[in-house]
Amino acid sequence: MEQEIIAIVIFVVVIGAIMTEKVHRAAAALAGTVALLLTGVLTFDEAVSYIDFNTLGVLVGMMMFVAVVKHSGLFEYVSIKSAKIAHGDPWKIMVMFMIITAFCSAFLDNVTTVLLMGPMTLTIGKMLKINPVPILLGQIFASNIGGTMTLIGDPPNIMIGSAAGLDFLDFVENTGVACIIGLIAVIFFMKFAYKKKLLADQDAIKDVMELDESKAITDRRLLHESVVMIALVIVAFILHGHFGIQTATVALTAAAIMMVIGGQDIDEVVGDVEWPTLVFFTGLFIVVGGMVKTGVIKQLATLIMQASGGHLVATMMILLWASAFLSAILDNIPFVATLIPLILAMGQQGMDITPLWWAISLGACLGGNGTQIGASANVVLSGISGRHGYPISFNDYTKVGMPVMLITVFIAMIFLLLKYQVGLPI
Repeated sequence: MEQEIIAIVIFVVVIGAIMTEKVHRAAAALAGTVALLLTGVLTFDEAVSYIDFNTLGVLVGMMMFVAVVKHSGLFEYVSIKSAKIAHGDPWKIMVMFMIITAFCSAFLDNVTTVLLMGPMTLTIGKMLKINPVPILLGQIFASNIGGTMTLIGDPPNIMIGSAAGLDFLDFVENTGVACIIGLIAVIFFMKFAYKKKLLADQDAIKDVMELDESKAITDRRLLHESVVMIALVIVAFILHGHFGIQTATVALTAAAIMMVIGGQDIDEVVGDVEWPTLVFFTGLFIVVGGMVKTGVIKQLATLIMQASGGHLVATMMILLWASAFLSAILDNIPFVATLIPLILAMGQQGMDITPLWWAISLGACLGGNGTQIGASANVVLSGISGRHGYPISFNDYTKVGMPVMLITVFIAMIFLLLKYQVGLPI
C-alpha cells in the first residue's frame, strides 16, 4: 500500500509540474523517474523494462530521416504546391493537411506522419506570414483520429486485434464511420476556434502564388532518393506486422540508409533530433511504469469493470469514457494491456464482449487528443513547433484539445449506442 501511494503521489506531482509548466516537462519526467528509484518503488532494471524502446526507436529513426530529407527541398516544394492549390487560403490548407494527415495516420505511425507533415506546415506559415500553430494542432488531432480507424493505426488497436482475433476490415467497419464523422466535426470546430487567426495578408498570398515550386528543390538527386525512401517506408509500416518486424526497425533502417546515401553532416542530422522530447518520453514511461508495478492501473481497470454491474451498455459507456479521460494523461498502452484480460474474462462468463473492444479502441485512441501528453504525436509536434519559435503551452493545447476529445468521443458514443443498443446496420 505504501508503494502504491508513493507511485500515485509521484505521478500526480509530475503531471502537476507539466501542467503548470513551472518545470520543463523533460525535467519533470526525469525527476519522477529518480524519485521512483530513490524510494525503492522501482529498481533500475524494472525502470528500464517499462521503457517502450520501440516508440523511442521510431521517434529517433524518423527524426533523423526527416533531418536528411529536408535538405532536398521536398518539404518546401510540397508546401508551395499545396499553398497554390489552396490559393493561399490558410483555412483550405488546414483542411487539406488534416485530411492528408488522417489518411496517412491510418496506415503509418502517427509520429511518422506528423514528422513528415510538420515541416511543410512551418514552411507555409513562414511563406504566408501566419502563425502555423492552428494548422499544427489540426494535424495532431487528425493524426490521432486517423490512427483510430485501422488495426495498424495505433498500438492499442494492434493489441486489441491480437487479443480478440480482429482483422483490418473489422476495425474499418467498426471505428471508421465514427472517426470520419469525428474528423469532419473537428474540422468545423477548428474553423470556429481559429476563424479570426487563419487569415493571410493578400500581399503574402500574391507572393506565394508567384513562386516557382520547382526552384525550391535544392538537391534533385536527394529528392528522388527521398521520394523512393518515403514510399518504401510507407509500404514497410503497412506490412511490418506480416514480417514480424518492429516499427522501430523500419524507422531506424530508413534513417541509416538516408544518412549513408544523403551525404549530410551527421552531427547536423543528430542535432536535429528532439532530444528533450525523447527524455520526456523515457521518464514518462517509467513514471507510468511505477503505477503499473504497484498495481494502481490494474485497480483502476477493475473499478471500471465493477462500476457497470455487468450490464453490457453500461460497461461499454464506462469503458469508452474512462479510456478517453485516462488516456489523456496516461500512456494508453499499459492501460489497454490491463483491460484486455479483464474483458476476456467477462467473455468467458457469457457476456457479448465484441462492443467492448470498440469502446476501448475508440476511447483510448481518441482520448489521446485531450492533453498535450495524451499521445506521442502531440508531444513531438508541439516540441518541433516550440523549437521553431511557436511554443504551444500545456494549457493552450488543452483549451482546444479537450473540446476536440469530448466532441469525437461523444460521436463515438452515439455510434456505439446506435449500432449495439438500437441495432442500426452502421
